[in-house]
Amino acid sequence: MTHIISFANPRMAQAFIDYMASQHISIRMQQSSDKQQFELWLEDEQHLSRVQKELETFLHDPNNPRYLEASWQTGNTNAQFEYRNYLTLSYLKEQSGPLTIAVILLSVVVYLWVVMTDAREVLRYLAWPIGSQQSELWRWFSPAFVHFSISHIGFNLALWWFLAGQVERKLGSGKLFTILLVSALFSNWGQSLFSENNFGGLSGVVYALVSYVWLTGERRPETGIGVPRGLMIFSIIWLFFGYFDILGMHIANAAHTSGLIIGLLMGVWDNRHSFKHQSAK
Repeated sequence: MTHIISFANPRMAQAFIDYMASQHISIRMQQSSDKQQFELWLEDEQHLSRVQKELETFLHDPNNPRYLEASWQTGNTNAQFEYRNYLTLSYLKEQSGPLTIAVILLSVVVYLWVVMTDAREVLRYLAWPIGSQQSELWRWFSPAFVHFSISHIGFNLALWWFLAGQVERKLGSGKLFTILLVSALFSNWGQSLFSENNFGGLSGVVYALVSYVWLTGERRPETGIGVPRGLMIFSIIWLFFGYFDILGMHIANAAHTSGLIIGLLMGVWDNRHSFKHQSAK
């Protein structure tokens, strides 16, 4: 048998198995030794090229109705699945990496500093550089780690963990570090054009990760990273609402826009060969 792919979600794995069964191609599923992944194995290797092509289509749109229909027609209703408890510290660590965790811890420490003192006091040391502060190089990046409320830091860190964890596990800590530095610098600079140095938050970096991970997942699904299209649409809607002050709160719109743009540009650059390949067809 030939190993095709591994899924963390057994239902998603079963959906692909059922669809291929409707195409008269048999695929078996078995759990990995650590019980964390569900491996798909092709029984007849002569179908490998077709299965790989169908898999690429499936990964682009796993919720397409044709897969649900196939499950109704050919699925095994007696299939038993064991689901993990995802609300554990060990799972959070497994789905991230050292840099992802380091940024979370640093952001939490800075937030506690804000709570115990005052935001203005923290910004004295970490705000975007103005005037003679230009030589204090950490200031070009440090505003990304300053948050002003529990909802502010909670929302940003949840998305950071989800997106950065994917990048670090699949593409490496070096790639995540590059995205972090470039997007923090670019989004901070963009916001400074409108707010001088009175701003903070990781949302510019998060927007860069949203656009980068989305584009990479669309162009190269084999990397194993991706963003649900609903999250991408939500991010654009949130950006739109922010510009028209519909939400009734202070939002770093320039940082969001700058992050979205730089994330797309980095995604286009890193996936440039996939565009060339498509144009050559």
